[in-house]
Amino acid sequence: MKHFQISGLDQRVSELILGTATFHPSNIEEMSGVLDEYIRLGGNILDTAQNYGAGDSENAIGMWLNERKNRQDILILTKGGHPDENGPRVNAEAIKYDLFGSLQRLQTDYIDLYLLHRDDPAVPVEPIVEALNEHVEQGLIKAIGVSNWSCERIQEANNYAHAHGLVGFSCSSPHLSLAEPVEPMWPGCVFADKGTRSWHEVTQFPLLSWSALAGGFFTGRFSPGRRDHPDIVRVYYSDENWERYRRAEQLALKKGCRTLHIALAYVLRQPFPVGGIIGPRRVEELQSSFEATRIPLSPEEMRWLNLEEAS
Repeated sequence: MKHFQISGLDQRVSELILGTATFHPSNIEEMSGVLDEYIRLGGNILDTAQNYGAGDSENAIGMWLNERKNRQDILILTKGGHPDENGPRVNAEAIKYDLFGSLQRLQTDYIDLYLLHRDDPAVPVEPIVEALNEHVEQGLIKAIGVSNWSCERIQEANNYAHAHGLVGFSCSSPHLSLAEPVEPMWPGCVFADKGTRSWHEVTQFPLLSWSALAGGFFTGRFSPGRRDHPDIVRVYYSDENWERYRRAEQLALKKGCRTLHIALAYVLRQPFPVGGIIGPRRVEELQSSFEATRIPLSPEEMRWLNLEEAS
């Protein structure tokens, strides 16, 4: 498995990132098998958030880390600042509250990579950067990043950080998949469109893609006539995405792999550092996703898959 560098981290990051949104203390025995196999395959970073299962995901990871005694070998990516019923929470008070809660649940005294889960464009970037830097200076966070922020806001924040001798954002985590959403899955979510991908290519700014497999769109569980999963229908059902599916299926036959492997390889083969967040619930699903790391895609195949070249 390939690894890439994120500024502020001592270890390089594996290109497959293990998403843990479904982890819970009640299924930790089963999930421990997935975690152990992920490490064996060369993975080293776990994605979680303070609001995943009201903290259940972080609690489960903390239990596993405590049991395995391997905290120094694992990179923890967690997120805070998610909106609640009262609206956006991108401010110093909310960041501190969420961070300290995550530290307690994860049973650790530092977070390797701390991301803001959403943006609040009404809040200037300056106090946000300064609030996060306080925790970096205290040694509670090694590196900071954002999820679902526009590249313009990221650049603005990093310009401010650079001008004032502060730590800037080291990565961005938008949605990136071969299937382009018709509308966001959740309010405030950002998709890495062509302009965003161009910015990442020019800056070589690392991108950590959530829902890299588009909610299972490429697994074969869905078809144009099957509409029993309303969120997938709402977000991914379009003529363009079914054509992307058809092309991925065709290329998979040519390369001797599965359609979902092509879709995941598309995310991983972008011309800038990329990590794909996957959420397997069984060891077999994890092992299948790993196959995508071995699949090369040429620039021509990438453009063809994304409908940038004629069939």
